[in-house]
Amino acid sequence: MKIKDAEIIALMQNPRTLEKGIRLLMDAYQSRLYWHIRRILVDGDLAQDTLQETFIKAYQNFHQFKNDSQLYTWLYRIATNEALQQINKLKKMQKTDEDAEYYMQNLVADNSESDAEEIQALLQNAIQSLPEKQKLVFMMRYYDDLPYEEISKIVDMSVGTLKTNYHYAKQKIEEYIKQNYEK
Repeated sequence: MKIKDAEIIALMQNPRTLEKGIRLLMDAYQSRLYWHIRRILVDGDLAQDTLQETFIKAYQNFHQFKNDSQLYTWLYRIATNEALQQINKLKKMQKTDEDAEYYMQNLVADNSESDAEEIQALLQNAIQSLPEKQKLVFMMRYYDDLPYEEISKIVDMSVGTLKTNYHYAKQKIEEYIKQNYEK
């Protein structure tokens, strides 16, 4: 565990220094958690709201942190759960699949000013089309460069299952880009 994590934990365990501990926690992990959530949710405003909810949950449930994992692993798990709850809320609010298809087509059209931007848009669309487990594993491994062991603790899956999900996600993304990239 990093010295900074030990300091944060000690400050948050003491009622007199709790506020300083929370500030340090937010400073240390705000950016990483935001981008983790943002890749899941795509929408920046929704990601910011979800990040705030993540820190609120971490504050409310800090007494449950057992120090048997790294602090960021615990926070990533909370952030992941919060993001998945947001996705479920969005799915309930979504009127039809046609609306989502229309959005994706417009997203590609808006982002295809150059080949690189078009491929990036296709990548994002491909990621969003993955099943939830594959999407989560792919984003944590590809973007956050987390080792499988850490991802395993965050999403509560075996390393073997994670590797399989990542492999299938990569294959599906490659196929999606090959099929949809127009040069």
